[in-house]
Amino acid sequence: MAEIAAVYGSPRRKGNTTNLLKHAVEGARDAGADVTEIVLRDLKISPCLEIYGCKQTGRCVIKDDFRQIEPLLDRMDGMMLASPIFFYAVSAHTKAFMDRCNAFWVKKYWIDKKPFGKKTYPRKGLFVSVGSTGGKRLFDGAILSVRYFMDALDMELWQSLVFRHIESEGDILEHPDMLKDAYDAGMALARELSNGGGLQPPAVELTKKES
Repeated sequence: MAEIAAVYGSPRRKGNTTNLLKHAVEGARDAGADVTEIVLRDLKISPCLEIYGCKQTGRCVIKDDFRQIEPLLDRMDGMMLASPIFFYAVSAHTKAFMDRCNAFWVKKYWIDKKPFGKKTYPRKGLFVSVGSTGGKRLFDGAILSVRYFMDALDMELWQSLVFRHIESEGDILEHPDMLKDAYDAGMALARELSNGGGLQPPAVELTKKES
């Protein structure tokens, strides 16, 4: 059974990315995955203070709620990360979480001395996002950040599921096709992690509502 961390990065409890990720979680569970949900807004997670206490053990030395989720980040097979777009980037909650995972980067590249450029990923990740505008490069910055964040966790960004022109809370509920896309993506990820195959994502990021 695959173990997946589902990370909610929206500042809203009932936001659009929250609804999308809940459908992805449902799909993953229906495919047999063990999914642990993490709501970042409910945790006290400091930004990275860049004190590099992690250089000794590969563990972040800041004492806050990040320590509660470190064991899951160590053992998980995959991740589903959801965040709305703020100024072409992920939310502050999501960015603080991502930056705290710099300790995993330090362990991987400085302590364990894995060579840079070697891309063998035992884990896979799904990124879910929405943005209010139709900008051509609306998701480029967030996707690039997420890709390299996941690299630190020995994880491939396996699929990005992103939607434009979604802003007000609940807007996504008017698009059942998008919710189904999220459900299908969660199911596909769980099958991929469990079987090393199954439903495959598109070769490029899936986007909707571009016009």
